[in-house]
Amino acid sequence: MSSLALGTAEPAAGTTPGTAQRPPLRRRIALIPTATLLLGAIYTLLPVAWVVIASTKSGHELFSTFTFLPGTGFTGNIKDLNAYRDGIYWQWMANSALYAGLGALLSTAVSAFSGYALATYRFRGSETLFNVLLAGVLMPPVILAIPQYLLMAKANLTDSYLSVLLPQILSPYGVYLSRIYTAAAVPADVVEAGRMDGASEWRIFTRIALPMMIPGMVTVFLFQFVAVWNNFLLPYIMLSDDERFPLTLGLYTLLEQGSNTPALYTLVITGAFLAVLPLILLFLVIQRFWSLDLLSGAVKS
Repeated sequence: MSSLALGTAEPAAGTTPGTAQRPPLRRRIALIPTATLLLGAIYTLLPVAWVVIASTKSGHELFSTFTFLPGTGFTGNIKDLNAYRDGIYWQWMANSALYAGLGALLSTAVSAFSGYALATYRFRGSETLFNVLLAGVLMPPVILAIPQYLLMAKANLTDSYLSVLLPQILSPYGVYLSRIYTAAAVPADVVEAGRMDGASEWRIFTRIALPMMIPGMVTVFLFQFVAVWNNFLLPYIMLSDDERFPLTLGLYTLLEQGSNTPALYTLVITGAFLAVLPLILLFLVIQRFWSLDLLSGAVKS
């Protein structure tokens, strides 16, 4: 009797029973990286989610129960944070904006000049200089903190805004990234064509090379801004006047005082939550400057 009479279908040629119902092995294996990335995202975002939720709780809600349900004290926490020492928290935020904004801007400019020079010009010692920069990338910042403090003390600049700004201007990683990006994004033929047309080196850099480098420079600016905004060790060593503290150091002093005054813990958590918002806003604003068409800037200039 045929299989059709029995109400069953014969398996397709080259397959075994049950194979059509199971997903291919390759597809099942491909789920492993996805699951790993998902677990990594949860591990990374879980503390952020806790800070967001904890900032909505009052002191009683924060210490009485541990749940991921929002509280009712967010408005009160903001008022208390604003009233603490006549709103010194906002002074700390303004200081962080100054250190990170101006420092990242100057660092990006220095990185653009240096990276373009190292990628475009060939001079004696250029490779040695680049290797020294690579060594600077691998060197932990904690090693440089004490020498930087001694230099600033020698120049009578400690406990000033410049003592935090000046060490941030030169970023070895920013110069390295600029050099690599310039070599890939700025064709040597375009530079030579500008020289043949009689353009000066400054005009070639500002009107031809720099528009091509903008996506890379935006990345350098973002990395440096986040690094300066989150920097704790350098301000901790350089500054003693809390009027000049950045957010990281100001919140640390609040946390230290919280050991004797537990009510300050809610201010620390709320302040930490507010300190993350400018970074999120910055990323949302400048991501529009990332462009896949690296040559579009030079064509429009």
